[in-house]
Amino acid sequence: MPRFAAGVVRFQNNVYPGKQDLFEELSQGQSPEALFITCSDSRIETAMITQTEPGQLFHARNAGNIVPPHTEHTGGMTAAIEYAVSVLKVPHIVVCGHTGCGAMNGAMHPDGLEGLDHVRKWLAYSKSAVDIVDELAPDGTPAERMQMLIEQNVLVQLQHLRTHPSVARRLAKGDLELHGWVYDIRTGDVSAFDADQNTFIRVDAHYASQIAQLAGDHGCAA
Repeated sequence: MPRFAAGVVRFQNNVYPGKQDLFEELSQGQSPEALFITCSDSRIETAMITQTEPGQLFHARNAGNIVPPHTEHTGGMTAAIEYAVSVLKVPHIVVCGHTGCGAMNGAMHPDGLEGLDHVRKWLAYSKSAVDIVDELAPDGTPAERMQMLIEQNVLVQLQHLRTHPSVARRLAKGDLELHGWVYDIRTGDVSAFDADQNTFIRVDAHYASQIAQLAGDHGCAA
């Protein structure tokens, strides 16, 4: 805790003064550009990965970047999704998995979850992703199967997202986009699911035209 407290002091003394105008603006409300659903894993630093400022991402994190299908049961993920989509009107939702995911390892090897009843039940929301891997790569190496599971889990959670009424309404209107990402901790690479190619490709390739347009807009602004 002393390390964290010292970090707060450095933030107050060294960081906050340079961004005081931003924080004063944010104190009046938020208008994030995306709901970012990712794993609780301590190695995932979303602001660093996306190079975003406070106020730009609305976060929802849990073990395995899981989105339970919509039911009448109220849970934290359901409430966060509903609020982000219906109140904050985010135009994008990103589900971001990552390499070395302990939750996905648990989903693949549920026998190792003895005594973790809540974890086992939670990871059941990824069972269909495990089933897909068993169907498509029964003889794959452990590394190949795990990489496939990480990707398939992202796609399964995107399917679950579509069952939420608030998401379904916005998708029907055409003013909400869903994105599936996978972050490689070791290399820093991020890949995005490309529906046309039916595979994950590097973000710089998937969003090439949008990135070029953004660069052009910034050039014009300069």
